Amino acid sequence: MFDVLVYLYETYYRPEACPDPEALVKKLSAVGFEDEEISKALGWLTDLAETTSDFSDRYPQQTTFSFGIRIYAQRELDVLGTEAVGFLQFLESAKVINAIQREIIIERALAAAEPQVSLDKLKVIVLMVMWSQGKEPDALIFDELFSSEEDDEPRLLH
Repeated sequence: MFDVLVYLYETYYRPEACPDPEALVKKLSAVGFEDEEISKALGWLTDLAETTSDFSDRYPQQTTFSFGIRIYAQRELDVLGTEAVGFLQFLESAKVINAIQREIIIERALAAAEPQVSLDKLKVIVLMVMWSQGKEPDALIFDELFSSEEDDEPRLLH
């Protein structure tokens, strides 16, 4: 599923640029993605749109950044892990995401139905949430989101 999401992000600048669902399924199949992965990814994206709408409707006044502390439930900690929670806190403190986006990211990570979502997969989720909302991360954050846990070279801070 995550490979399909990355492909969509890299191929279509905005969600509106995607073809209709039927044509998109054909394109993704032609590229070589399995039907099950395509179905999971498109279902996940549909649910992302619904979740975003639900959060926006429920908390319209919460568009500014929160100054509170988010306490994670045990299930959330189990799925996300401390590294991913730390990354979310970094994104929020850097004002890349707001409290509503954080909650959408957490909800979508839990919806991935994996025992634990790796940091790399969480970065894809963050990208997809921002992409679906028409927001593009700045160059430094974009670089951070596309860096991998498997990168062998240490990153320099200068």
